[in-house]
Amino acid sequence: MPVALVVTVSPRLPGLLCPAGWRAVTAGGPLAALPGAAGTAAVLRAAGWDVTDVPDPQDLAGDVVLLATPGEVPEGADVVDGAPEPVGSRLLDVVAVMDRLRSPGGCPWDAEQTHASLRGYLLEEAHEAYDAIVDDDPVAMREELGDVLLQVVFHARVAAEASPERRFDVDAVAGDLVDKLVRRHPHVFGNAGPRNVTEVEEGWEEIKRAEKQRRSPTEGVSRSQPAAAWGAALVRRAARAGLRTPEPAELTTASPEELGERLLAVVTAAEHRGWDVEDALREAVRRYAGELDAEAAARAGA
Repeated sequence: MPVALVVTVSPRLPGLLCPAGWRAVTAGGPLAALPGAAGTAAVLRAAGWDVTDVPDPQDLAGDVVLLATPGEVPEGADVVDGAPEPVGSRLLDVVAVMDRLRSPGGCPWDAEQTHASLRGYLLEEAHEAYDAIVDDDPVAMREELGDVLLQVVFHARVAAEASPERRFDVDAVAGDLVDKLVRRHPHVFGNAGPRNVTEVEEGWEEIKRAEKQRRSPTEGVSRSQPAAAWGAALVRRAARAGLRTPEPAELTTASPEELGERLLAVVTAAEHRGWDVEDALREAVRRYAGELDAEAAARAGA
């Protein structure tokens, strides 16, 4: 086979070459590229390099440095890993696939979806991922977290097509997330010094309060989560803010398992009466949220 050396390149990061890859490419031999390396070949040509496209290494007439993706490497060839991809590079494939699905000639179902039509799937996939974590099933976790990621990328792609005042894309989502993580971890990215877990949690909340400038602990707490989780979140927020929390019931159970059995018994009793426990608790939490808003407003006006 007339190949002096194979330099592997990234199919998703055209033009990316590490020092070893650049040394091989600039050694002086003729360059050729297999189909998977077309992106890098185009970048090199744009910079003045002469690169021959070949569909098969057997078509080459002399010793060349062959650009190829890892899956195209001919058997028995000397190989230089010219573009080691960073962790997370497959996320670019997710974005590219979603772009194809939403573009003309893609999937008609995907093309007609909106934020509103997709929102139920986001909750569904999050619940399925939660179940996989509870079951400690790594195979299911891997799949279900992928489905959650799909929802994030899907919504970002829909937003990229919105009117200018509503438009954002997946890079904006990722950029905001990175900025937030760096801001809220000054002990890692800044000069706040080492902290224990409690100090980290307190610092996170302090930074978040400064960022959000929220007037009440109810702001930013999801109302669509289950009523028990909603209520627990409000109680925690209220306690941190020094606001009133509901009078706790006497808890005579000795373990979380016993508490679960007791709660299930309450659900059963309510079911016998035709009452919806979720609705009943949600109404109580909603009333408590209104009381918190009023108490926070009164404190701010005092």
